[in-house]
Parts: sequence; C-alpha cells; structure tokens
Amino acid sequence: MMWPLSGLSIEALPDWIVLIVAALEVGIRLAVIGIIPDNRRPNTAMAWLLAIFFIPLVALPLFLLIGRNKLSARRQERQRRINTALLEATSHMDLTDQLRDYDEQLGATAALNRNLGAFPIQEGNHITLLPEYKDLFDRLVQEIDQAQEYVHVLFYIVGDDPEYSGPVLDALERAARRGVTVRMLYDHLGTFRVKGYGRLKRRLKRSQIQWHRVLPVRPLRRRFSRLDLRNHRKIVVIDGETALTGSANLIEPHYQRRSAKRMGRRWVELNAVVTGPAVTGLDIVFASDWYAETGENLGQQLLVDLEADEAATGGSLVQVVPSGPGFPDENNLRLFNDLIYQATDRLVICTPYLVPDDSLLYALTNAAHRDVDVILMVSRKADQFTVQHAQQSYYQALLEAGVRIYRYPEPDVLHAKFMLIDDDVAVLGSSNMDQRSFSLNLEVTLMIVDDAKVREIYEVFSGYLDISEELHLNEWISRPWHIRYLDNVFRLTSGLQ
Repeated sequence: MMWPLSGLSIEALPDWIVLIVAALEVGIRLAVIGIIPDNRRPNTAMAWLLAIFFIPLVALPLFLLIGRNKLSARRQERQRRINTALLEATSHMDLTDQLRDYDEQLGATAALNRNLGAFPIQEGNHITLLPEYKDLFDRLVQEIDQAQEYVHVLFYIVGDDPEYSGPVLDALERAARRGVTVRMLYDHLGTFRVKGYGRLKRRLKRSQIQWHRVLPVRPLRRRFSRLDLRNHRKIVVIDGETALTGSANLIEPHYQRRSAKRMGRRWVELNAVVTGPAVTGLDIVFASDWYAETGENLGQQLLVDLEADEAATGGSLVQVVPSGPGFPDENNLRLFNDLIYQATDRLVICTPYLVPDDSLLYALTNAAHRDVDVILMVSRKADQFTVQHAQQSYYQALLEAGVRIYRYPEPDVLHAKFMLIDDDVAVLGSSNMDQRSFSLNLEVTLMIVDDAKVREIYEVFSGYLDISEELHLNEWISRPWHIRYLDNVFRLTSGLQ
C-alpha cells in the first residue's frame, strides 16, 4: 500500500524511490510482527499491530512513544533495590501461617502477594472508614496538626481551593514551620492538568515543604519514560503511627472543572484511616517512591518498629500490596483474580473503570456461572469518554453470565474502589479494575481480612445501591446502534498498552 507516499502521484517518482519505499514498508511490517508481541498480552499486541497496519502514520510514532510499559532503567534499578531490601528486612515477620490456620486459601493468597512484592499480612490494625468526601480533608487537617516528627503525602492529583485541599495545604505549611519534616509527592501529569497548577506550584515553592513531582514529563531531558506511566497512589502517613489511603485525590469534589460544577458533577469516594502495622507498609511505599524520585533513602528516618508490628494483636489482618511497572507480575490483577476464584457466596465490586483483560473477565463470569452472587457497581456515565465506551463493551458478556450490574446515577462519578469477597475479605485502595491500573499505574491496595470491616464496607455499598439503577440484559442489547459501534471501537483501543 506504500503508506509513506499516500496522496502522492507515485507514477511521477523514480522507480528506485518506489522500490526503496516498498522495501521499507515490507520491512517495517515484518519487524513489528516479531517485535510487538514480545512479553505482551496477545490482545494488546494485536491491538498495536492492527493500529500500525491500518493507521501507520499515527500508530507507529505512538507506539515508539508509549509502547513500552516499563519504567526507566534507573527507576527499575531503584525499585529492585527497594524490593530486595524490604524482603530481607521483613523475612522473619511472615504471619502467613497464622492466616493459613484461619483459612488455607487466604493463606495461599497472602503468600502469593508476598512472593510478588507485598508486605507481610499482620493483625493489630484498626481501620476507620471515611465515606463522606469532606471527612477526609477534615481528618487530614486534624492529623497533620498533631504531627510531631514527619508527614508524608502522596497523591495522583493535588489542587488548591479554599474549602477542601487549601486547608490541608495550610496544615502542611503550619507543620513545616514548627519543625515537622513535611515531604510531599504528586504525579506531574495528573496534577499539571488541574486548573490553577501554576498557582499551586508557586505556593509550594514559597513554603518549607519538601516537594517533588513524580514521573515528571521532561521531553528535553535524557531521562525519559513512557508518558502515561503514572503514580496513582493516595497515601498520607503521620509520624509512622497513622495513615490515610483510599480512592480520593487531594482536590475538591468537582476536580476544579468548570464543566463539572456547571452540571453538578461530584466525585464519590471511600477512604480509610489506618493505625497498626499496615502503617509501616504504607510508609515504606511512600519512602520507595521518594527514593525512586530523589535518590534519597529514608530508611533510617522512618519511625518504624518492626518488633512492635510483629507483636501486634487484635483488630484486622491487613496486607499492603503495592503494584505498578516496578512489579512486572501485575500483582494487583493476580490478587483480584485469586480472590474472585475463592468466592463461594457473594462478590461485590465497586469501581469507576472496569476494562478487564481476558483473565479478569473469565474470573468474573466463572464466578457468576458457579452461582456466586456477583454484583458490579459502576457509574452510569464515566468522566472519560473513551473509557466509558470501552467499559460498556463488556456489559453484555457479564450480564449474559449472570453478573448483576448497577449504575450509579449521573452526573456524579462513583470513584470509590473496593471489592468484597463473601463475608470476611475486603480489598480497598487506589486501583481500578482496568488494564491501565494493572500495567501502567503505580497503585497501592489493602487486603483486609475482617468480617466486621466487610460489613461496614457493605453498609456503604448498600447506600450506593439504594440510589442506583440495575441494568438488565434486554435493555442493554437494544441500545442504539451508534452506541454499540463506539463501544466496540474503544474496546480495541483499551489494549494499546
């Protein structure tokens, strides 16, 4: 087809140019067939190949820019060092055997997580849920104002407004002025897109807060990694004693978007305050990101007492599971699949984005086929057009298998991310149920073994159910043809990773 000469009069060109172009075209096609499938999922490789074959002038440069879902060699080496040091430091703390006595399958899941880079699962944790948006910001101010030694802050998106994030930034500045070490990380691209970013950066520069952008976009620097590798974690740790994590970013509930305010759209979140050994895990995750970004090792500066963590009893069993490009085995996806296959009675999933790979799709449909009550909660209208249609392309297969799908009413975006397995296991954190969160985003997840905490999270979920509408198969298959067409088109693009 000689696509480099598209639109030109080939007859006017010398034969030798036409032959060279034809040879280049054949050579490129043969090359990508052998290069692109390397260590990629078949559906991802096929999506890239189709794109390059049909729209090569767009897809080939795009592949060269974002086709490699790996961190830079420098970051990979730093992450490897962190993972090795973590395993050595905590090798004696494994309580997997205790969990195996409690539940053999869950013990195996904890061992799986551990072998893929997670922290030991430990009891002695106490978790307070924060289902109201404003409660997170009020609690952050309260905890930061009590800090004595340090505050660690990591968010994908940070904004500055007078009612929500502004008071938190005020508290961080107060803490820094009274001698508390305040370290702050935010994802560069995630925060750069927020209105008022320049004002936020000027404020941070004037403060005594130690702050850095994570995975900064620097096209003119020699250090370059894929633009859409992002740090999607949400972690705040105070003095190594209290941590906050969950789904919310440090921004007001309209995300400082005029369009969201105009239509009355708010983001709905679920967050948690944690005390106990899991705080150590979250603090070390922050420290690993700080090291990856700055080269500064915080190991000796963290207020960590591994002996106290090991001796803690009562409360919830919790395992901290970091994931992302620095963990090549997609350990969050493996955790989700492993737990889904263990479900025997009920499986609840709440996620803003469900774009499963084949393994997750089969796990969900298999659960429904073996008579597990599978309930999926998503937003009726997502905040991202392409994700909305890619997600919808899976609804028919899920509904036909017996999965019950509920859609949270628009214009709000249900951004909470959790999963409940039967009556005793919950997963809560920053990870969505999409291929981006499995391969491209740095995420952090808590696996919680505690029937009382599962009941609390289900009560929150019941509140979502009360105002949501169930989607039925007959209704879905009769949707307009143009919606079905868009769903199918964007399903293909979901594999471009």
